Amino acid sequence: MKKTIKKKSEPKADIKDSTLNIFYNLIIFFLAVLIVYLSYSAYLKIIHSSDKIGFEEKKEVPSEIIQLNVLNGCGISGVADRFTDYLRAHDFDVVEVGNYISFNIDESFVIDRIGNKANAIKVAESLGIDKSKVIQQLNEDYFLDVSLVIGKDYYKLKPVIGSE
Repeated sequence: MKKTIKKKSEPKADIKDSTLNIFYNLIIFFLAVLIVYLSYSAYLKIIHSSDKIGFEEKKEVPSEIIQLNVLNGCGISGVADRFTDYLRAHDFDVVEVGNYISFNIDESFVIDRIGNKANAIKVAESLGIDKSKVIQQLNEDYFLDVSLVIGKDYYKLKPVIGSE
């Protein structure tokens, strides 16, 4: 009697299952990379935000030299020049004198351009402008610390009162 040996056929890996496993592994890999990237990005933001907080805390002290421009917002000729002379006599560096975009400004105000509000407050106090009239408009295009806009109330401020 002849014995027939049956060969056991090795189970063939189902192509569909192996393709699906590769697909799942790729998804897991990309998700892991995404999580690492997002975690690193969040870490950098936290580090940079704490640096900015420290930077802003240092900026609560006015600079030794404050560069500003004086803008006429009332339309009265010569007012900006009078304020410029006064500020220069009080050790401010006036780098530009000109007209504001409008001559309809009722109350004078000071604009902080670099994020150091102490500089703007120092300018306002030296002129007799209330601290509530100090605003902040940060602009990297300006190469100065503060802008002064002279309004129709210029006659109430120190450069005019002190000269009379």
